Amino acid sequence: MNTAAPENGADAVGQRPSLSAAELGFEPDALDRYLRAHLAQADGPMDIRPITGGQSNPTYFVSYPQARLVLRKRPAGPVLPSAHSVDREYRIIRALADSKVPVPKALAYCANPEVIGTPFYVMERLEGRVFADCSLPGVSPADRRAMFFDMADTLACLHQVDWKALGLADYGREGNFFERQIGRWTRQWVLSKTRDLPDIDRLMDWLPRHVPPDELTTIAHGDYRIGNLMFHPTEPRVVGVLDWELSTLGHPLADLAFSALAWRLLPTEYMGMRGLDHAALGIPGGSQYLARYYAAFPGAGVASPFHVAFSLFRLAVIFEGIAARARSGTAIASNAAQTGEMAAGFARRAAQTIDGIL
Repeated sequence: MNTAAPENGADAVGQRPSLSAAELGFEPDALDRYLRAHLAQADGPMDIRPITGGQSNPTYFVSYPQARLVLRKRPAGPVLPSAHSVDREYRIIRALADSKVPVPKALAYCANPEVIGTPFYVMERLEGRVFADCSLPGVSPADRRAMFFDMADTLACLHQVDWKALGLADYGREGNFFERQIGRWTRQWVLSKTRDLPDIDRLMDWLPRHVPPDELTTIAHGDYRIGNLMFHPTEPRVVGVLDWELSTLGHPLADLAFSALAWRLLPTEYMGMRGLDHAALGIPGGSQYLARYYAAFPGAGVASPFHVAFSLFRLAVIFEGIAARARSGTAIASNAAQTGEMAAGFARRAAQTIDGIL
């Protein structure tokens, strides 16, 4: 989910009135009291509006006459272990505040579920453009190319941050990243599966046997893609990296391979742009995007079919979790059931990758 307006900077909620407690699922007056007690700029009437389109942590625009804020909260109801960790999101964007990685300014974290029902945090609202569509509609070909290259440069910048100096030595574990991640997502699959998928079974067998020996450790965003970046209102550069829910200490090629899935997946497959006329659009080829990253961070290594298959496996499990939440009635988005059905497609793409087909 993003911390700003969606495609082309348009307001996600238009001119709809602020929602009531029944509509929000929590008491806005309780939130207002908390913010007034913790933020000097929270003065005057409060307006709160949901940011639509995400499948994870519910997110809201919160506005006062002198403050434009974003609130992210843990969803209500049961969630999978280690999922929806808004405390980790808050910690990482605070830690990165003085780095070269552009992030929103974190303002307050509330662990007390009695305020609005679940823990939440508040950050400043950035101004810019967020695109759900990888083709970047309304952007010139020259700017599209620059934006994808800045996406690669920003990821390389993140991976070169001295995480120990930022006090993040306990934000994850060094080494054995892929082994631990494969185990984690295998467990998540068992907890959230709604049907049997032979491709998933095959991946759970193949991936542990093909883990590369490299154990480089960096900050890993975990969901690095166009839709989680904010670009300057008019310039082709990243001004905010958003949605840090899945961040940890990990291997940089996990992030890189995931961010490059857009070139492998179809436009109907969540984050894809395969089959589009990239040259006409000004979008660099997938190999050009990867080369840009490698040039910015030569020490990262090179993404292999393993890294791609792992990224697709993880994505399949995440989307199966969305389907599970839809069945239990705790899904965030109204299209969660349809979105969850994509899990089988991602698993199939992963199997094709290890077969050398994709």
